[in-house]
Amino acid sequence: QVQLVESGGGVVQAGGSLRLSCTASGRDFDRYMVAWFRQTPGKERESVAAINRSGVWTYYADSVKGRFTVSRDNAKSTMYLQMNSLKSEDTAVYYCAAGWSTAYLSSPASAYDSWGQGTQVTVSS
Repeated sequence: QVQLVESGGGVVQAGGSLRLSCTASGRDFDRYMVAWFRQTPGKERESVAAINRSGVWTYYADSVKGRFTVSRDNAKSTMYLQMNSLKSEDTAVYYCAAGWSTAYLSSPASAYDSWGQGTQVTVSS
């Protein structure tokens, strides 16, 4: 398994932007499906965006399409989530995830086996 470390969360006004980063330690980052999830108190962890191993294909939840962009740099073992036009409902703890055997971009949290520590994103209205 890889170990994941996130950075980039914070407080931003509605309409603003943030970029989250997640760097993996360990080998073979390019053999992992990677994704971003978010969670608010009392709710299940939900998928936000995912990107396949080569970085060609992406998936977005309907709620973030057109506003968020997921990317990865396999040479740096790092994945990113660019978040634009942020809304108050985007407020959550965001987690990066990596899955060795994860088959589908739309896979749920249970399909991933490595997780970052989580970073708080707060959007003020």
